[in-house]
Amino acid sequence: MILLDCSMSAFPKLKRMDMRNASKLYVLITHTHGDHISGLGTLLHYEYYVGNVPVIVVAPNEEVRDGLIFLLEKLEGVRQGTYEITTASEIKEPWLLEVVPTSHTPSLQNRCFGYVLRIDGKTVVYTGDTNTLEPFIPWLNSGTILYTEVSSFKTGVHLCAEEIKETIRDLENQGVTVFLMHMDDEERVLKTLSNTRARPAPLMFERKDESASGSGDGTIKEVFDISEQLYSDMCSGKKKDHQMLFMYLTELGKALVGADRASFWKWDKRKKTLWTTSATGVEKIEVPDDAGLVGKAIKEKRVVVTNDPYNDPDFNPEVDKKTGYLTRHVMVLPVSDINGEAIGAYQLINKIGGTEGFDEKEDVRRLSLAALVCGIALESETFLEEAYHDKLTKIKNRMGFYSDFARKYSAYMEAGCDKPMSMFICDIDKFKNVNDTYGHNAGDDVLSFMAGILSSSCSDKDCAYRWGGEEFIMIMVDTPLEECARKAEAIRQAVMHTDFPADGKILHCTVSFGCRQFDPNMSIEDNISEADKKLYDAKEGGRNQVKY
Repeated sequence: MILLDCSMSAFPKLKRMDMRNASKLYVLITHTHGDHISGLGTLLHYEYYVGNVPVIVVAPNEEVRDGLIFLLEKLEGVRQGTYEITTASEIKEPWLLEVVPTSHTPSLQNRCFGYVLRIDGKTVVYTGDTNTLEPFIPWLNSGTILYTEVSSFKTGVHLCAEEIKETIRDLENQGVTVFLMHMDDEERVLKTLSNTRARPAPLMFERKDESASGSGDGTIKEVFDISEQLYSDMCSGKKKDHQMLFMYLTELGKALVGADRASFWKWDKRKKTLWTTSATGVEKIEVPDDAGLVGKAIKEKRVVVTNDPYNDPDFNPEVDKKTGYLTRHVMVLPVSDINGEAIGAYQLINKIGGTEGFDEKEDVRRLSLAALVCGIALESETFLEEAYHDKLTKIKNRMGFYSDFARKYSAYMEAGCDKPMSMFICDIDKFKNVNDTYGHNAGDDVLSFMAGILSSSCSDKDCAYRWGGEEFIMIMVDTPLEECARKAEAIRQAVMHTDFPADGKILHCTVSFGCRQFDPNMSIEDNISEADKKLYDAKEGGRNQVKY
């Protein structure tokens, strides 16, 4: 377990926490102000005499370490030997990426720091107290989670909400999630930052403390806050997709049942996989659709609960082994479409506070509305996905192309990236003869074969589309024209030298290509038209060739 600072208010929460499975407790100290370390001595005494969890106190440098030793020995009366104290440079843990010097009060010059961690596959930046975000900027990239203090007043030693709201908007537009801490006037801070998505850092035990039934004012307020933010974002003019909705709904699920984590799993029936982007914070987890507790819930169309997962044969511990996360409780609700067909699953992990775990009857009752909305959203997304894919070849169609261009490719070009974006358009030579000679079933098999060749040739930065009839397009990001032409040539060779079954017969075909590097000053249609002219040249020049 990793604890960032240890205020006195943190200690009672830790005392009530089930830490029996924690082998060590690392306490990372940012600076020595009392509101950040006042609970440290009490925690060390408790864990040594009662909790029996070894505690390693990590200071950002030697000067802070020496100050902590003096404080603990002389003022708190905690003798060395009951705990370990070290500096960040001396521990070699993969989750500690960087100690970041920052500025706060003049008295803490060179003794105030923040931390950059890698937790469950995500970069987490904790600033501690600071009056500037500048030292942390290099780490604030898409997917980063930022915990930062903010004040309602201009103090000179803390960040001021009014002064950093534009910075927060910029960070959010870059894909950074911002959590707020150390707010002197929470209502005023949140009002100032109401046009951002920044929200108070979640306090793990508040929901449990306020009401054992989960109906206390704190839980209701959190539900209302999440709902309000979701409504605000959905009504905004910002570009968005279903992923944003799923993110808010998983946050809602966590609030409703007091879970540590929540995730929404999508069932890709074409690939026969289940995947999520938020199960434990890693970028993407993809598993076979018959695997694990999620697969079981979908297959059996019922809620699955286990409060002893490591002894459950259906639980897959591989993600925990990879990330170091400890799963104690799991609940999975299958999510269905309007016809009652399973299309995904809603998963909650680790009931916060106590060791009993999830209650299938009560927790399902609280989650049912959120799961229903997830189902409606996923069904809508599934309809879109179906509309964006060609039913015969299974690759994206022209509608999918324009959707991707609006969401991804246009922004890439507008960003003025150093590397160009290229495309080719290709056409199966004399395809009409296949239909006329062997029939349309054979023609369908030829189209499916071609789509398979294109799909298998795509890297993570490429995407293939059926443009219409026997024409296909491939978009290649970070790819200059010559590299695009080389890939087209490799595909041309592969098609030309491959025989394949088509409606009971063995056929082979050839393909012509026209390549084009995108000009950001031209429309999509004009860029495609230029590539199409090269394809025409290839056709007129005898077919089965690449022109660029």
